[in-house]
Amino acid sequence: MNRSALRLAAFAAAFPLFAVTLALSQDVTPPSVTGKVPPITWVDKDTGHRVWRLSNEPNSGAFYFNVNGYTPDKKVMIYTAPDGIHTLELATKKTKLLVPNPPRPANADAATMRFGGVHAIIAGSKTNSVFYSQADPTTHVVTLYKADVYTGKVTRLTDLPKGMGVATINADETLGAGTINDSPTAVNYGDRAVPPAGLPPAPHVQPANKGQMMEERLAARIPLTLYTINLTSGKLTPLLHSTDWVNHLLFSPTDPTLLMYCHEGPWQKVDRIWTIHTDGTQNTLIHHRHIAMEIAGHEFWGLDGKTLWYDWQPIKGQDFYLASYNLTTGRRTAFHMDRNEWSIHFNLTKDLDLFCGDGGDPGQVAKAPDGEWIEIFHPQMIPTDGALNEPDFFQPGIFKSEHLVNMKWHDYHEEPNVRFSPDKSLVIFTSNMFGPSYVFGVEVARAINPPAADVISTPELDAQYKPKEPIDTHAIPK
Repeated sequence: MNRSALRLAAFAAAFPLFAVTLALSQDVTPPSVTGKVPPITWVDKDTGHRVWRLSNEPNSGAFYFNVNGYTPDKKVMIYTAPDGIHTLELATKKTKLLVPNPPRPANADAATMRFGGVHAIIAGSKTNSVFYSQADPTTHVVTLYKADVYTGKVTRLTDLPKGMGVATINADETLGAGTINDSPTAVNYGDRAVPPAGLPPAPHVQPANKGQMMEERLAARIPLTLYTINLTSGKLTPLLHSTDWVNHLLFSPTDPTLLMYCHEGPWQKVDRIWTIHTDGTQNTLIHHRHIAMEIAGHEFWGLDGKTLWYDWQPIKGQDFYLASYNLTTGRRTAFHMDRNEWSIHFNLTKDLDLFCGDGGDPGQVAKAPDGEWIEIFHPQMIPTDGALNEPDFFQPGIFKSEHLVNMKWHDYHEEPNVRFSPDKSLVIFTSNMFGPSYVFGVEVARAINPPAADVISTPELDAQYKPKEPIDTHAIPK
């Protein structure tokens, strides 16, 4: 079974057992709940947009929404599957296995399976490669590697100190960043993860007891250190000592000295979004709270590498914005949306002419009665001529939404994690709509005169392969 991409989920750094690659299974996963192979493409009758199944491997998935999955030449996307790390050629939709997992040893138990599998981290920003880690099954030493997506050449980089996991690689590919618990006997809260009932292990599946785990991990105040590691020499540089739960590490895609991270936990209990430089200076809180129960999170870099974007709710569960802060100019923007438009994750194009979201079921924080859609947003700024305005004010805007895929049959215990393809023609996401998860892409442009046989409501199609409608997520805390 595969959990290779789970470390990219919100609780990854704190829950290493739940996050580690367990992708060594030789078990054959059926292609759907009914055993039938799902279709490659169809046009969603409810939206008029064509959907493509981009991966062939059951329980495969794309990266977490804010982690770069594209090579610098924008021709290849990386994704993971139980058998290892794969590439998707965007122009042809052809896939190949790039870095395979070793065979699973006979009668291997869960403890044994923690080691030996490959674990994708991020696509390179400078070279056409993917960075990954792999633990030696005998010594348990974790080593960083990178693999060329075209030649398959694997380059060994450096070993990691015990207890460190690298979550991100910087823009010039010289440094990785990760945390180490200061106490080697600290509780591993990932050991307490309870998988959702009836859902196979797959990328981005959230534990059924995620809320409890987050509360317990935050309250534990485990001392840790945030480090960078030189990918050539292995030199460690401490940036920050903390008893806060430091997580969601992500380097700027353009500035190799700038790292974003968060204070993890229930969002109303933390000052979440921070940046720090690789020399340990300018540790800066990005969003200051002004209302009790105000939350901000699921932060991500704009493609300019200078702007941070995040889900902002001035009162949790009541009012919804996608907000941004430009680190260079200080400009803030906030695009308003209603609860049915709110998404677990958002993403954007480089020129900011389109945004996208992965929706959410009624159990999510927005409690949206009709929020289960992959959608795009057309941004509109609100004129402020003549209004009182200050440099630190949010500049207001609204989103005009357009539905792309009806996700009624998707189980939102697994987060879809949307992103645009580099040419903006597709919104790419992961879904378990057929049972096992796959990577999908939906065309941004509406289908023109599609064959009648291709047109079907996505939930109606899904029910042919996964007859039972999923239950909601019962308000997994944010």
